[in-house]
Amino acid sequence: MIRRILNRAALAAALCIPAAAMAAAPVIDVYKSEYCGCCEEWVKHLEANGIKTRVANVANPSDYRERGGIPDALGSCHTGMVGGYAIEGHVPASEIKRLLAEKPKAKGLAVPAMPLGSPGMEGPRKDPYDVLLVQAGGRTSVYKHYN
Repeated sequence: MIRRILNRAALAAALCIPAAAMAAAPVIDVYKSEYCGCCEEWVKHLEANGIKTRVANVANPSDYRERGGIPDALGSCHTGMVGGYAIEGHVPASEIKRLLAEKPKAKGLAVPAMPLGSPGMEGPRKDPYDVLLVQAGGRTSVYKHYN
């Protein structure tokens, strides 16, 4: 009888682990223009790095940047929302995961403009760029520098 109880407990635990792992995977809501190819490439980058996406093609992605508290000066071509944070532009998946793990008091992350070499903007040239941590009021600090 004890063996049967232990077997059932082990089975129940085994079934719960995949569900818990799936629940822990971040899901980012991405707001982008329908015809933006680099946005689609950024979404592919996120998914290839374990971040699930829900994509919405919208008339004005900058509306979502404003809702997330990211200043227009830090704008790019798409905005994501995940875990209470705004993600503006071509932010690498590794920095989004770090943000969600560290949970700093901030509005989110931004990679202003569309730097060549950032995720979704790959090509023959790589420009250095910064991932910025955006605080309330628009203050920023360098979260990660890429060469």
